[in-house]
Amino acid sequence: MAAMEAALVSVATGVLKPVLGKLGALLSEKYNRFKRVRKDIKSLTDELAAMDAFLMKMSEEEDPDVQDKVWMNEVRELSYDMEDCIDDFMQSVDDKDPEPEGFIEKIKHSLGKLGKMKARRRIANEIHDLKKQITEVGEKNARYKTEVGKRNARHKTVEAFSETIDGTIDTRALVIFDDVSKIVGMDESKTEVINLLTEEYGRGSSRQLKVVSIFGPGGMGKTTLANQVYQELRRGFVCQAFLSVSRSPSIMNILRTIFSKVSNRPYAGTEEGSVQQLAINIYEFLQDKRYFIVVDDIWDMDTWDVIKCAFPMTRMGSRIITTTRINSVAEACSSSFNGHVYGIRPLDIVYSRQLFYRRLFNSEEHCPSHLQEVSNQILQKCGGLPLAIIAISGLLASKQKTTEIWNEVKDSIGRALERNRSVENMMKILSLSYFDLPSLLKTCLLCLGIFPEDTVIEKKCLIRRWIAEGLFHKEGRYTVHELGEMCFNELVNRNLIQLVIDEHHKLNTCRVHDTILDFIISKSIEDNFVTLVGVPFVPVNVKRKVRRLSIQLDTQGNCIVQKRRLVLSHARSLNIFGNSGEMSRLDEFRHLRIVDFGCWGSPYNGNIEHHIKNIGRLLHLRYLNLRGTRISELPGDIGCLRGLEMLDIRGTFVWELPASIVNLGKLVHLLTDCKVTFPDGIGKLQALEVLKWVDFSLQSLDYMQQLGQLRNLRRLFIDVNERARRLPVSSFCDFSLLEKLGYLKIKNGNTFLPLGTACPVAPSLQKLVLIDSPVLHVPDWMRALVNLQELRIEVKGITQSDLCILGSLPALLKLELEGRYHDSKDRMLTVSAEAGFPYLTKFRYYADQEGINLKFAAGSMPNLEMLVIVLRACRTEALADCFDFGIKNLPRLVTVDCTVEQGDCSSFKAAMKSAGSTHPNRPTVLFSQHIDEDED
Repeated sequence: MAAMEAALVSVATGVLKPVLGKLGALLSEKYNRFKRVRKDIKSLTDELAAMDAFLMKMSEEEDPDVQDKVWMNEVRELSYDMEDCIDDFMQSVDDKDPEPEGFIEKIKHSLGKLGKMKARRRIANEIHDLKKQITEVGEKNARYKTEVGKRNARHKTVEAFSETIDGTIDTRALVIFDDVSKIVGMDESKTEVINLLTEEYGRGSSRQLKVVSIFGPGGMGKTTLANQVYQELRRGFVCQAFLSVSRSPSIMNILRTIFSKVSNRPYAGTEEGSVQQLAINIYEFLQDKRYFIVVDDIWDMDTWDVIKCAFPMTRMGSRIITTTRINSVAEACSSSFNGHVYGIRPLDIVYSRQLFYRRLFNSEEHCPSHLQEVSNQILQKCGGLPLAIIAISGLLASKQKTTEIWNEVKDSIGRALERNRSVENMMKILSLSYFDLPSLLKTCLLCLGIFPEDTVIEKKCLIRRWIAEGLFHKEGRYTVHELGEMCFNELVNRNLIQLVIDEHHKLNTCRVHDTILDFIISKSIEDNFVTLVGVPFVPVNVKRKVRRLSIQLDTQGNCIVQKRRLVLSHARSLNIFGNSGEMSRLDEFRHLRIVDFGCWGSPYNGNIEHHIKNIGRLLHLRYLNLRGTRISELPGDIGCLRGLEMLDIRGTFVWELPASIVNLGKLVHLLTDCKVTFPDGIGKLQALEVLKWVDFSLQSLDYMQQLGQLRNLRRLFIDVNERARRLPVSSFCDFSLLEKLGYLKIKNGNTFLPLGTACPVAPSLQKLVLIDSPVLHVPDWMRALVNLQELRIEVKGITQSDLCILGSLPALLKLELEGRYHDSKDRMLTVSAEAGFPYLTKFRYYADQEGINLKFAAGSMPNLEMLVIVLRACRTEALADCFDFGIKNLPRLVTVDCTVEQGDCSSFKAAMKSAGSTHPNRPTVLFSQHIDEDED
C-alpha cells in the first residue's frame, strides 16, 4: 500500500506537487520564448520542492506551534494561487484559433491575438508577484530547513501507515457498527428502556401514550440503543416508523417520511400542500391505531414542537422514543407526553474490554498478557465511549502488537485537541486516528466534509470525486479507480466511515458518523479545505478565499451566497444540496474543477440553465454532475470543456446530446438515461471508460458502428428494445473488439444475443447482466468467458446441459439464475460436484412457479456462502413436500435468504428454518419480500 503515500492534491501541501510538475513543464522547449516567466520558474522550483517536503513532515505533527500553522496555511494558499496562474498561462499559450478567412475575420483574429498577448503578460506579472510572495514567506521562516531534525529529536511520532495493509475490507470491520456496538453492553440499557415503555411507573395507565427520550453525547450509542428497543417491540404495534431528523431538518420531508412509513404508502404519494395539513393527515390516520415511532437525533425544541402535533394522545398503548444530544431537548420531548428522560451511560470496563478485544483479537476475552496493562490504560483514556473504543481499536489493528508501539499510541492520546469530559475525550481519539493516516487518506477523509449530515454516499460516485479532485495518479499496476477503492476500503477498516447495507444486501454506499463528521468539519475549516454555507453552528470566514464550496439548505430553505460576500473566484469545487437561492453564474467561478448540482439525493431544483450558461468558459472543469436536476438541454459550448472527465445527466429532461459532446477528448464517464440520443462521432471519445445507458433504437447506424472503436471502454449498459431488434446484426458494433470491457449490461436483448459458438464479447468480460433478456438455452459461447466473475441470466427452457455450461465457468463467483421449464413439473435439475461451480460464493435462484426444481447433491458448490431463493408463492403450500432441496450438502453455507413474492408461505418458512437448524454450520435463515436486484 505504499501507493497510498503518493498524493497529488492534499490537505497537507495543497497543490504543491501538481505545481512542481507544471513548473517543470514550463521549463520545456515549448515555452522557450517566454524568457521572463522561465527565469522566475527556475528560482521557484527549488524553494517550492523544499517547502513541499517540509509540509509533508509537518503534517504528521499533531499540534504544531502557532507560527508553524500560520506558515503552513500561507504556503498552501499560495500553492493554489500559483496553480491557478500557471493553468491560465498554459491555457493562453495552448489555445489555437483556426486561420481566418476574409479581411474582417483577419482583423478580428489580430485583435484576438493582441488580447491574448495582454492576458499572457498579465498572467506573467502575476506569476512574478507570486514568486516574490513565496520568497518572502521562505525568508520569514528560514528555520524550516533545520526544524525537521529538531522535531525528530524531541518527539517520536506515531507511525504513519502500516506497509502490510492490503487495501481490502477487513471483514471484522463490517460488524463493528452493525453488530458489536449493538450487543456489547447494551442488554441492561435495553431492558431499562423497555421497562420504561411497557410498565406503569407512576405517571398513568399503560394504555396511555408514553415517550422515552434517550439523551447523551454523540457517539455514545443512542441510535443503536433506540434501534435495539425498536426491533424488540415493533411487532406488537400496527404502525411503526424509525427516522432520523438531523441538525438542519426539512419538516415537510420528516412528516412525509412518517406518513409513508406508518401508512405503507410510497413516499411520492404523501405530498400535501402544507406542513399543517400533513400533520393533520398523520394525526387522523393514527387516531384509532396503536403506533410505535422512533424520532432519532433531534437538535432543537422547535422541530419537536411541530413533529409532536402529528401524534394523537389516544389510549391505544402507543409508544414514542426520541434521541438527542441536548438535555433541554430531551426534557421538552419527555414533558410533552407521559414521558421519561433516559441518560445513556458509558460502557463499564468489562464491556469496554469486550468491544476492544473483539475488534483486535476476534475474541471477547483473549488478550496477550504483555498487552493487558497497556490495553487497560488505553481503555481508561477512552472513558467508556463506544465510538472512541472503536476508533482506537481500528487504529491499533493496523499496527504490530508490541508493547512499545501500543505505549506510543497510548502516550499520543490527548495531544491533538485540548477538550474536556466525554465528547472532548472522544475528539482526541478521533484526532489521533486522523493524524495516523497517510496524507492521501487525510485528504480523502476531509473531502467527506462537503456532505450534509446523514447523507448516504455512493462509493462509486465518491471515488470519481476523489479522482476529479486530483488526489491520485496512476501508480505502477494500480489504476486511479483501484487506488480510490483501496482508500475507501482503508477508511472502512479504520472505522472512519460506515458501510450502509442497502435493500439488496449490498455494500455499495457509506455514511459518516455524526461525531466524525463534526471532527472533519472542524479540520476542514481550520485548513480552509471546505467552506460550508447554510450549515447551522458552522461559521463562515468571509476573509478567506473559498477553495471548495458546499451550499446546503438553511432553516428557511435557501442559501443566499451573494449576500455573504465570499471570495469565490478561486473556488475549485462547487457542491449544491437542494435550492441554492441567489447565486452567481458559473462562468464567474473561473477555476472550478468540480461542479455538482445533483448532490446525493438532494439535487438542485432552481434555474439550472441560467447557472450553466457559458459553461464552456470553465476550461479547467473535470467533473459535472447534473443528475436529477430539471435541465432539459445542454449548452452547445459544453464541447469546449476539453478537460472534462465525468458527465452525469441521469434523471434529467435532456433527451439529446449536442454535437459538440464528441470534442470531450478526456471524457472518462458518460452517464445518461436510455431516452437520450447521441450525436455521430462517438468514436472520437477515446478516453471513455464508462458509458450508460444507450438505447440502440434512438441511435444512428454511424453511432452503433463507432461504438466498437472505444477501445478503453470498461463498463457499457445498453438497451436493445423491439425497434432496435428489427435492425440487421451487421448494424451493431463488434463487441469483441472492446478488449478492456469488464462489465456489460444488456436490457431487452433476448434476440440480440447469438446462440452459436462464436463469442460476441471479449474474453476479458468479468460481469454480464442480462435484464428482461430471456434465452431458450445458455449459449455455447459462454464457455469462452474464462474471466467471468458475475452473471445474471434467465433461461426459458433450462436443462441439465445449461447448468453444466454455467458450472464450467472457472472464475464465476456470483450467479443469478432464473430458470423456467417447458417439460413436466416433475423435471428436476441437480447441482453435483461434476457440475462445477468450484468458486461460486453467492447463488441467487429465481424458482419456477411450479416450485424449486433444483437439488444440491453432495459436493456441489463447495465454496457457496450465501444462497438466495426467490419463490413465487402461488402454489407453495401445495408443494410443501418439495422444499428439501439439499442445502445440507453446501458445506460452507453461512446465509440463506428466502424471498417470497406473494401469498402464504408458512410451510416454506417452517421447512427452511428446519433445514437451517439441522445444517452443520447453522446458517442464518432470513425471510424478506421480493426486491429486484437490478442496479443502475
